[in-house]
Amino acid sequence: MSPMGARVFIVEDDSELRTLLVRGLEEEGFETQAVATGAALLEAVGKTPPDALVVDIGLPDADGRDVCQAIRARGIEAPVLFLTARDALVDRLAGFEAGGDDYVAKPFAFAEVVARLQALLRRGGVDGAVERAGLRLDPVTHAVATDGGEAPLTPTEFRLLARLLARPDETVRRRDLVRAGWPHGASVSENTLDTYVARLRRKLRGLSGAPTIATVHGVGYRVR
Repeated sequence: MSPMGARVFIVEDDSELRTLLVRGLEEEGFETQAVATGAALLEAVGKTPPDALVVDIGLPDADGRDVCQAIRARGIEAPVLFLTARDALVDRLAGFEAGGDDYVAKPFAFAEVVARLQALLRRGGVDGAVERAGLRLDPVTHAVATDGGEAPLTPTEFRLLARLLARPDETVRRRDLVRAGWPHGASVSENTLDTYVARLRRKLRGLSGAPTIATVHGVGYRVR
């Protein structure tokens, strides 16, 4: 995809950096929409599907990686470029596990941001924003909701459910769920994952119209 006219949504709480990104990307031919919080980004993508997103990880109201997972759970597959001051390997891996496509550490050269966005757009695509399996995930409140109610989630429960919803009706392997739910290198037993899935099942049963989490023996779980 050519960057000319591509819609890029930006979430960055630093107003000076946000202005710099908007001005620079528009000079490069992108259309931009910029917000300061994860909640505002979710509202924006619910109205207009983006072609790409630039997401700061250290947002004032939510972790940018949780926001990315919520976006993926809605079925939005637009590429995500993370911006962060944390450049440790574990942070980069966590960003990729959350559904991010690329990563730029602050401080950065603006030309690198443009080049990475162009590369992502050339090989990326856009699906419309949709609700997955009748569920809505909110990374700010860490809650899951249907038209029939809302249930709070722990951060780990949120990440596991977001990973399951990113590919509804497809089986997610146990190891992929562990990677999504816990930091890279964490020691997680089989029973621990099963316990968290059981908690999610109980919470979903309390929501009218919510789907179920099915066990695929020897493989993992899927939402149906």
